[in-house]
Parts: sequence; structure tokens; C-alpha cells
Amino acid sequence: MPFNFQTFRTRALTAIVFVLVMLGGLLWNQWSFLLLFLVIHIGCWFEYKSLMCKIDPRYKGISNLHFAGAILAGTGFILWMTDDQYTIGAVLLREVGGWILLVSLTGLILLKLIKGRIPDWKIMGYSVGGLLYISLAWGLLVDMYHEISSPQFPDSGWLLPMLIIATIWINDTMAYIVGSFIGKTPFSPISPKKTWEGTIGGAILAVLVVTTIAVYWLELDMSQMIFITITAAVMGTLGDLFESKLKRMAGVKDSGSFMPGHGGFLDRFDSLLLATPYVWLVLFLLR
Repeated sequence: MPFNFQTFRTRALTAIVFVLVMLGGLLWNQWSFLLLFLVIHIGCWFEYKSLMCKIDPRYKGISNLHFAGAILAGTGFILWMTDDQYTIGAVLLREVGGWILLVSLTGLILLKLIKGRIPDWKIMGYSVGGLLYISLAWGLLVDMYHEISSPQFPDSGWLLPMLIIATIWINDTMAYIVGSFIGKTPFSPISPKKTWEGTIGGAILAVLVVTTIAVYWLELDMSQMIFITITAAVMGTLGDLFESKLKRMAGVKDSGSFMPGHGGFLDRFDSLLLATPYVWLVLFLLR
């Protein structure tokens, strides 16, 4: 394929802007972190609905109230997972989130009862699936803010989310590079370009790099970091495959187009969506 400078420039500029926005949201303070993932949460939901409508056209029939209620419930859950450092005046943000979650879920149920029709449970299942796939992940990521601290960065609530994201990004990059050089064995028919050699090589390099930095520079616990990085690398790869499967079922190449040349929200965060709940579970078990 001949080199296209215009395409390369578009992809490069988009990537630079994306990295700057992500770093700004992650590192500035806890409020920028929360706002960043609330915006990402909404973007993921709109793309998820678009995919579901292509997979099952009946999902196009859901009302605006149904869709807004699902997003609101997910937003409530994310706010509910914030800690005591998120306050507005004397009000804890997690209390506000709990009420939003309760009211929105109740409203969705009442909406179905008022219409007097038997709910289409498969359609409802798509919305529940969105809450589990998208909202659960971002809520648990917010819950992991302030989970780990380092002597190098004593008040760095962003540290654990950054380590997870770094593991996933290094894994993706190294898997591509290793696979390009020595990859021969296809990993999955869902994603024909992935190879076992690239997948295993990328995971090993990601675990080694992030664990080494975390242990010898950030002075974090080695066994804990090994569990975290292995989980992030493995489940991140499976998260990428899961979203690829959804796109294949929907018959689309990208989930969206908010990043020219790179796809949509789900394309950028598919690995993190699946890795986050499993890292949270690993930390829960290690406690």
C-alpha cells in the first residue's frame, strides 16, 4: 500500500490530541479524572447503541427516555463509586450518584409498566449488557482512584489507573511489533491479523516493563503488580477481541468516528473496558 501523507498526518495529529487530552484528564486532579471518564462513558454508550441497532434492528425502537435512563443509571453508578474526597459543599457526590442510580432504574421499570406491554426481555438485555460492559468498567476505574500510592507520588490517585492503561498500551504496541516480525500462528478468526507470537510477546514485554517501573522506581509491591499487569494484559487482549466480535456482528469496521483515522470511543477503550473489572476483582481478592 503506497504511503499516504495526508492520512498519516491526520492519524498523527489525532493521536497527539488524544494523548494530551487523556494525560490532562488523568493527571490534573480527581475532578478532571472523573469528568474525562464521564464523557468517555457517554461516548461509549452512543456507539454501543449504534452497534446494537445494527446487530438487532429492533433496538432502534427503544424510546429516548429508555436510552437516556440507561445512560443516567450508568452515570449514577460511576458517581456512586467515588470516595469521600468528592464533595460538593457538604454533600458527598457518591450519595448523589446513589439517588440518580435508584431513580433512573426505577424510572425505567415504571416506563415499561405504564406502557402496559410485556417487555421485550432481549431488548432490555441489550441495555443491561451496556450497563455491565460500559458503566460497570468506568465505575470500577473511578473506585480504583486513590487505591495505590507511591513514595514517589504520595498523593497520586491516578497511579493505578495509569499503570493499567500503560500496561494495555504497551501490550497493544508490542504485540503489533512482535507479530509483525515473527508472527505466524493466527490467534483468533475474529481478528485475523493477531498472532499467538505477537499476543504472547506483547503481554510478556508489557508485564516486564510496567512491573519493573512500578517496583524499582515507584516502590510498589512486586507480587501485587505482577497480578495487576498480567490481568490487564490478558483481559485487555480479550477486550479487544470482544469489541471486534461486536463490530463483525454489526458489519462495521469502526465503532465510531470521533477520532479521525483511529475509530470511535469503543475502538480506543475496548481493552480497558474488559481489563478494569478484572483488575478490580484481583485487588479485591488480594485484600
